[in-house]
Amino acid sequence: MTDQILISSGGPWEAKIGYSRAVKAGNYVHVSGSTATVNGELHGEGDAYVQTKVAFEVIAAALAQVGYGLENVVRTRVYLANAEDMDEVGRAHGELFGEIRPAATMLAGLKFINPKMLVEIEVGAWKN
Repeated sequence: MTDQILISSGGPWEAKIGYSRAVKAGNYVHVSGSTATVNGELHGEGDAYVQTKVAFEVIAAALAQVGYGLENVVRTRVYLANAEDMDEVGRAHGELFGEIRPAATMLAGLKFINPKMLVEIEVGAWKN
């Protein structure tokens, strides 16, 4: 695809595994699963609310690289280690997307590569 832009965070896993933090294809941006890990450090250990907020900061930074923002998000997928964290994660999601109201999915009971990770989030964004 000629109008495809690969967006990188510079993290070591991108090249090792063969993926991009995000890909802009036409008017759509697909952001890979993002956690509260920044520069190799997990933020908000034991706190799903904080991990959600940090994951969305990671997502916002990827979107900003191609001139998009959270206001352009049309789809979120939230993956949780523990169903009990749904309310706190939902609160963080609602604070960011209350007026935007993207289509959303939340799944729980997942096992992450790092057992201290409580949340992973992927989004799709679109604009003219």
